[in-house]
Amino acid sequence: MTTTVTRATAPARAVAAAGACCTPSGAPAMDAAQALSLSRQFKAIADPNRLRLVSLISSSAGSEACVCDLTEPLGLGQPTVSHHLKVLVDAGILHREKRGIWAYYSLVPGALDALAAVLTTTTGER
Repeated sequence: MTTTVTRATAPARAVAAAGACCTPSGAPAMDAAQALSLSRQFKAIADPNRLRLVSLISSSAGSEACVCDLTEPLGLGQPTVSHHLKVLVDAGILHREKRGIWAYYSLVPGALDALAAVLTTTTGER
């Protein structure tokens, strides 16, 4: 049986015969569970209204805000604001605390720092 070497496979075989083309970094790649969790968090804050909510809450007195105080600055209805807040809570960005009939929201300590660290950490530092 004769094997025909095509132009596409010839360079790959040459690299395989010579060894690896580069030295592996030695740092483990992000696992699937971590990637899924981070993608949910980044997706949650990627929405402009949600990003504004995070900013409003973090700049509020005590770094917390009642849902009743968040509708007017965004110019959105209460159901829409509540939906955005739920997405942020589900993503682990915000914490929700019920006080009587009102819900108060605050940033989860370290949540934004953890996202920033993913963006600023080089492969060798993970």
